[in-house]
Amino acid sequence: MNFKRQNKEMVEVNLTPLIDVVFLLLIFFMVSTTFTKENHLSIDLPEASAEQQPVATNRLEIIITASGSYSINDKTLINNQLDTLKRGLVKAANGEKGLPVTITADANTPHQAVVRAMDAAGQTGFVNLSITTRHVSAE
Repeated sequence: MNFKRQNKEMVEVNLTPLIDVVFLLLIFFMVSTTFTKENHLSIDLPEASAEQQPVATNRLEIIITASGSYSINDKTLINNQLDTLKRGLVKAANGEKGLPVTITADANTPHQAVVRAMDAAGQTGFVNLSITTRHVSAE
């Protein structure tokens, strides 16, 4: 008897579904990753025992160093005058008066610098104001 040989099929692994799954995982991790916001200013925050409140994503942050210099959303102002601070707040807000304003001041900042920042926020129409503190650890 003469049997005809069958042609063996070449077995191939299809990589398309594997690549799709890898891309989906990559997109998932990129979307779900939280990025930290780093400040280049060294600030020693005052302490408070109140519970931490959630932070709004779209807000204005006034940072005041120990020497009393200001920066708004990580952009340093050219001087410490009230008018400069008000113009910086208006420019950073892009016309939105409902944005929350957070004041982050060093523990050694002169009280006048914090009051000036609060005054500038009030004069430009911002009413939602908060001050950043460091939570006191139980000892």
